[in-house]
Amino acid sequence: MAGEETTVRRRGRRPGGQDTRTALIEAARAVFGESGFDGATVRVIATRAGVDAAMVNHWFGSKEGLFAQAVLKLPFDPHELLAELRDGPDDEFGRRIVRTFLTRWDGAGGEVFQALVRSVAGHEQAALVLRGFFQNFFTRIIKDIGSDRAELRTSLCASQLVGMGLVRYVAKFEPMATSEIEPLVTAIAPTVQRYLTGDID
Repeated sequence: MAGEETTVRRRGRRPGGQDTRTALIEAARAVFGESGFDGATVRVIATRAGVDAAMVNHWFGSKEGLFAQAVLKLPFDPHELLAELRDGPDDEFGRRIVRTFLTRWDGAGGEVFQALVRSVAGHEQAALVLRGFFQNFFTRIIKDIGSDRAELRTSLCASQLVGMGLVRYVAKFEPMATSEIEPLVTAIAPTVQRYLTGDID
């Protein structure tokens, strides 16, 4: 019947709200697990989730962005985070980055960062996507600021943040493991700021 057909069609296509994002993440975890990164396609993931393929770009920016959220389980949306960090003076980027990094990972729990490390260590594609995330993320910031040698500066910033995460959440060196956030921001942010805007020769 016409009414029944309409109901079926509506049931098969989710609206573009938060439930769509959740459905995509759940579908992506299943499809990436079954097919690997290269074998998984946006269309297949979207079909599994019961949504239009355009919703992947809408919510995650790309297949890589979806992988970051579904498999790496980053406790933030990269696009939203970038917009947040851009809000302020260029000479305080280092402080905003370190404070935001620690605040987000502390809020997610140290075990989430540990899971990220395990994903990167045991999954080549996870390492590639994480590297791509840092490259895209910091390259945009560095180009906005107008600094040179974006690739080197990106690698230096990534080494600082990943190293900080390893020491605080995985190896749990004291006093860094239990320190309040602001003393760490004060100590570490000047180094990140130099990597972004200072002399690196």
